[in-house]
Amino acid sequence: MTNADPHAPRTVVPIEPALLIAEAFDQAQVTEIRHSVTSCAHASGLVGQRLDDFVLAINELITNAVRHGGGRGWLRLWQEPEALVCEVADHGHGISPQRLGDRRRPAPDTAGGWGLWLARELTDAMEVATGTEGTTVRVTATLVDLGHTAR
Repeated sequence: MTNADPHAPRTVVPIEPALLIAEAFDQAQVTEIRHSVTSCAHASGLVGQRLDDFVLAINELITNAVRHGGGRGWLRLWQEPEALVCEVADHGHGISPQRLGDRRRPAPDTAGGWGLWLARELTDAMEVATGTEGTTVRVTATLVDLGHTAR
């Protein structure tokens, strides 16, 4: 049997997730990164409200990184077999445990404090790792049916 044998059984196992974006950013790149995320998320199968929600969540995270994380950050977006995952990292002073543990919706007249709450509400999963050397937030949007969305 050769590799060219059309009757050979084939198993496709992804060795690693498909990296779509890996880029450092500062305030000047926020809009450009948001557009890149939108394009990649749409190509991965997110559409309509699910696409808008995921992009808004990521926009909040990159804005937080610029505002509270030292003026710059790092974004990685990748596709796994059943999910689209985005990670935003910064080198700020971290988020206090009290702030991180507060899952209440901010008051409507509050000027700040919406970023993490929105990211948590608009995605299927959110994980936060934070400390004195920075914060990394990972959000996930579940994909089903080879790129068609659920929810």
